Amino acid sequence: MTTNSDTVKNTLDIVSVFATVGSFLEMFTPVFGLIGAVWTVMRIAEMIAGKPFSELIRRKKDDAVNE
Repeated sequence: MTTNSDTVKNTLDIVSVFATVGSFLEMFTPVFGLIGAVWTVMRIAEMIAGKPFSELIRRKKDDAVNE
């Protein structure tokens, strides 16, 4: 192969890597937004209840039996 075609191939390989990374970042942005929203809701629930979130969602065996 000629040097020009090798240069073009290498350039396209680099561009494809950047395109792939850009695609993943575009996909991850909404996921990170959802994680942030869930975290915020958990923190608000902790502030309102005055307890850690793990205690709010944990059910005791006695509570489950009485219901």
